[in-house]
Amino acid sequence: MTTETSAGPDGAEPLYREAVEGLGTVHVRRLDPARDADVVHSWVGEERARFWGMRETSRDEVREIYEHLDSLTTHHAFLIVLGDEPVMLFQTYEPEADRLGECYEVEPGDIGVHLMIGPAKGSPRSGFTAAMLGVLVGHVLADEGVRRIVAEPDVRNARAIDRLRRSGFELGPEIVLPEVDLPEVFLPEKKARLAVLRRETAEALR
Repeated sequence: MTTETSAGPDGAEPLYREAVEGLGTVHVRRLDPARDADVVHSWVGEERARFWGMRETSRDEVREIYEHLDSLTTHHAFLIVLGDEPVMLFQTYEPEADRLGECYEVEPGDIGVHLMIGPAKGSPRSGFTAAMLGVLVGHVLADEGVRRIVAEPDVRNARAIDRLRRSGFELGPEIVLPEVDLPEVFLPEKKARLAVLRRETAEALR
């Protein structure tokens, strides 16, 4: 696993690169709101992405949402790319600057994440989701200041909760994320399951 600065196969600057057995080299790059609006819009509109909460958004609204996110210093959006194909969308954020910070005791070195695997193309690839989650973890932990990765999947998303558990996350209590209603963004109240991955656990598993 390495951190890179040269352009990736899709022409964008990679922030992190990792060779994944059986798949090849993948890289992480920042999401470009204008360039990536089409692919993100196609993903979030699917039934499988209902827990992402953007099924009814238009392409322009998707672009505007990620332009707003891109303007923040506390929240960031990324794509994991295999070859030149985006395969995962994820976001990182500082919990104390997010509604999650109201729902648990934030510790120094905590970083929050949201993630969504893109739709499968071709035959299912065994272990693919686990491998991409591993790349996400590798990228986030490349920042030595990060001590814990915190996730808060919807309580109804049993599949995601189980995937996090099998990837080393410790499952915590159910929490209720409060509604956010601002000119720039609206987020409805969300019942979630807290999940925490400690650096030492992640490093032991990799």
